[in-house]
Amino acid sequence: MKSIIGRKIEQNKLEQIYSSNKAEFVVIYGRRRVGKTYLVRELFQDRFNFYHTALSPIELDSKNLAIKQLQAFYYSLKRYGANIEHEPSDWFEAFEMLITLLENKDKNRRLVIFIDELPWMDTPRSGFITAFEHFWNSWAAGQKNIMLIVCGSAASWISDKLIQNKGGLYGRTTYEIHLSPFTLGECEEFMKSEGIVMNRYDQLQCYMTMGGIPYYLSYINKGESLTQNIDRLFFSKGGKLREEFYRLYASLFSTPEKYIKIIRLLSQKREGYTREEIAKETGIPYGGGLTKMLQALESSDFIMPYVYYNHSSREVYYKLIDLYTLFYLHFIEKKNAGSDFWKNNLMSPTLNAWRGIAFEEVCFVHRKKIKQALGIAAVQTEISPWRSKQSEGDRAQIDMLIDRADMVVNVCEMKYSTDNYAIDKKYDAELRRKLSVFANETRCRKALHTTIVTTYGLVKNEYSSYIQNVVTMDSLFD
Repeated sequence: MKSIIGRKIEQNKLEQIYSSNKAEFVVIYGRRRVGKTYLVRELFQDRFNFYHTALSPIELDSKNLAIKQLQAFYYSLKRYGANIEHEPSDWFEAFEMLITLLENKDKNRRLVIFIDELPWMDTPRSGFITAFEHFWNSWAAGQKNIMLIVCGSAASWISDKLIQNKGGLYGRTTYEIHLSPFTLGECEEFMKSEGIVMNRYDQLQCYMTMGGIPYYLSYINKGESLTQNIDRLFFSKGGKLREEFYRLYASLFSTPEKYIKIIRLLSQKREGYTREEIAKETGIPYGGGLTKMLQALESSDFIMPYVYYNHSSREVYYKLIDLYTLFYLHFIEKKNAGSDFWKNNLMSPTLNAWRGIAFEEVCFVHRKKIKQALGIAAVQTEISPWRSKQSEGDRAQIDMLIDRADMVVNVCEMKYSTDNYAIDKKYDAELRRKLSVFANETRCRKALHTTIVTTYGLVKNEYSSYIQNVVTMDSLFD
């Protein structure tokens, strides 16, 4: 069996659940391509008593989708030994067939049932969720040897119909796993396992384009440079990741156009927008509908909410954090780029500007690693950006503040560089001004530690002594 990269906590928990002496109903969710199926399949590959994968609605005619889903379930039943002569007429009959199959298995051993992409099975007017509720409540929940695992990429469906269900499945799930993208360290581990030779500087750039999505990383060809891989996957005609964008959102959301509209808007400003601004700019009515859409995007790791330091908790901003989406919208959708775009523009101002922005997002995603590098992993903190409330005059903005319980605030600046970063007179003056504005406006009485997060380190010169801490790219991996 191939070793599973990362996911150690999830693996240990699933094994604990497998060993329990009671019925278990496990829900695993996360954005598409993040490795949910791979985790379950690799961990339980020889222990499945029933395994079914729903059909993707993208590939099928919506008129026949319900029938096709039932047919696919029937064939999975047959594959696992069900003695049935006809296809089920509805989902109640389908689950009765599954019960019959499982009742003929050894009652003294754990029976593992895995249903992948469960939300796809819930087609309009099919009665799927009612039948599924009946299956669990009337039979499976009473069988101490049953372990039901369901996966889904549609996080909003998972939340509404399973985790937060107000009907027959209320409180029925026994454990939920939100599977997030790989960290930089896990990506490095993945590349080593595949025999891909790439230094950390290039791995960082790779992360900026694809994020920590294992499926995307699997397209990297060893023996090719990062530049060659990016041009082939993103900029060549028919490139795998050039064609991925619309399929990704269509597979997750029933009305992908609305979600893409929000995503496109958030991509326009690094700091993002408030809910009121999103409603105004997109035309999506402010209220429950927009709230649920934002929650769904957050659950799928596309966006994150945050509040500026020293601002009202009600003033929530939403920013786009999915690096693949950021890259796609910035380069593929906006530019008429040729197949060798990356090779021909490696050191262009356009790419350097993008690297600076993308590096900030990578740092924010890896803020726990930054804390670890600062030796404050166990210290209670609040992490947020800061922006002056002044509408004019001496305004300032800080990328990241780590507000610590031990009476220190790390004022973090992210600086992407191809070599050790050199602070010059101009930047030194700007940094001092920022801290002065921050201290005066917030009345912060904690010690302010200027902190540079950069790729390789800091050049020692007449201005570097002002910097209290330096965190390098290596710390984001380790």
